[in-house]
Amino acid sequence: MTTPPTDPVYDLKDVTLSLKGNAGDVDILRGISLTVTAGETLALTGPSGSGKSSLLMVMGGLEQASGGQITALGENLSTMDEDALARFRQGRMGIVFQSFHLIPTMTALENVATPLELAGSPDAFGIARAALTDVGLATRADHYPAQLSGGEQQRVALARACAPRPAILLADEPTGNLDSANGAAIIDLLFAMRDHYGATLVLVTHDPDLAARCDRALHLTDGKLA
Repeated sequence: MTTPPTDPVYDLKDVTLSLKGNAGDVDILRGISLTVTAGETLALTGPSGSGKSSLLMVMGGLEQASGGQITALGENLSTMDEDALARFRQGRMGIVFQSFHLIPTMTALENVATPLELAGSPDAFGIARAALTDVGLATRADHYPAQLSGGEQQRVALARACAPRPAILLADEPTGNLDSANGAAIIDLLFAMRDHYGATLVLVTHDPDLAARCDRALHLTDGKLA
């Protein structure tokens, strides 16, 4: 399903998230409402523990909100179970984590191609190889994660996220495990890939310079938008 450019990619209304702790329920998100338009780049900022990564996980359907409504690409994520959310993400949403989450027993090419195969792509390996070329890893396609540097592993993760040409890219502290030089290179690549695929980008960051590169930055404090 393709959303017309005039429609919001995301529409969150009074979203809450509470998790059970040893001393009872802990309120992580407290009434978050926001809209994200097609093609927008949005930074979620705030101190550690403010809820920004949890908000990204809720927007990605990786965590179920406790209350409120989340509409993404015109569909209500709030009513979907885990299987439906997984189907929704396929081909529409690419996610890049701080920890690369590559499968150690698979080559770079296989790490990118496998999700495409699972989604039924007829040319999974061709698309995966092209995506690795786009991130500058054409010559490293047959290497395993342990044979790659941290920056190279994050490039593989970025290729995996972008290969299906998703409408939405989510990135959770994508440079958190990298040195400054590799981090800067990954950010440049992330924005270049976003431009190339025309995706809407939402990212979590502590870096004010990275937040300033986005069209808009939202600051979270204690689970609320400041």
